[in-house]
Amino acid sequence: MTDITVQDVVDALAPERETRTCDPVFLTVGGFVIEVRCTSEALLAELLRYFQHVISAPGSPHMTVHVLGTAELPFKVDYADWTREPGKSGRKDAICDLENGRLVMKVRTGIQFVQAPAWAIAFGPTGDHPNQVINFVNTQILNHFQRQGWSACHAAAVRTADRGLAISGLSGGGKSTTMLRLMEIAGTKYVTNDRLLVRNAGNRTDALGIPKLPRINPGTIVNNARLSGLLDEEREEELRNMEPDELWHVEEKYDLFIDDIYGPGRIAHDAQLTDFWVLNWSRDSTAPTQVKETELNSRPDLLSAIVKSPGPFFQAADGAFWTDRSQLDTDAYLDALSGVRVWEVTGHIDFDALFDAGADLLGQTS
Repeated sequence: MTDITVQDVVDALAPERETRTCDPVFLTVGGFVIEVRCTSEALLAELLRYFQHVISAPGSPHMTVHVLGTAELPFKVDYADWTREPGKSGRKDAICDLENGRLVMKVRTGIQFVQAPAWAIAFGPTGDHPNQVINFVNTQILNHFQRQGWSACHAAAVRTADRGLAISGLSGGGKSTTMLRLMEIAGTKYVTNDRLLVRNAGNRTDALGIPKLPRINPGTIVNNARLSGLLDEEREEELRNMEPDELWHVEEKYDLFIDDIYGPGRIAHDAQLTDFWVLNWSRDSTAPTQVKETELNSRPDLLSAIVKSPGPFFQAADGAFWTDRSQLDTDAYLDALSGVRVWEVTGHIDFDALFDAGADLLGQTS
């Protein structure tokens, strides 16, 4: 632990002074209220656009997020690399632990963050990387509910009036594409694209998504007629002319605004979770796509696709920060999902077949 304190960093950045004249934005998710104060009007406009569906009336916030510009600390910070999850390569995060707080730096962009019980501050080239500011705001929501005993799943989810379906799988396994296809079913609403909080509520499993819009790849776009027009015509034509294997590996991400594509009123972050699909299919398989019910207790391989590390920003209620050596409590996930039917999706990757299974589960197409 460094000799630098949280107060040293706060004194150097003076976030309350810097954002004193900024127009605050209030966001509410699951009853948790965040106030965002941003020094850049251009970045604030992007945040307003992005979070429009969870903007709420001014009130008493549980947490204030200060977003500064290119502020720099007047002292050297000794950052240490955060070890990434298995299968992930390259440097992404670096941390410096303070007394009851932590500095986190995004290695590729140089944006730095203060995470402490009384402070959430982003500083550096924040205007150039709005998505990292959006992620930081969403992290405060995840942190709050995980401190309350919720478990965070690596999952997308949709809901209807009486069913909630989560979808997990290996990265790039098609959970976003599947989720967006299911949005074509009458009565479905978008819950989340990548992070789903769950908890055991006695006779049911409660679920809560975060206001993180889908970040989709080109393959998702060109294989969904509703998404035509998200890319310029020339780029879309280039992608359509690619071989399937080449298209599958294109590394591009685009934000999808649910209200723009599916119309207003199609987002509901809270849900009662009834079913969970785990995508364990393969593009190389010749077997037909099948959806079979399974028991999560006896399938640690499927559970590994669901669980998600809280990451370097998480500080537990007792003040301890998560480390890259901390172990997840898999029993907490099994308890939270004990009342949920879990299904394994196997065979060849066939989104049409899986859509038909979703229509049977959730309702009929519109």
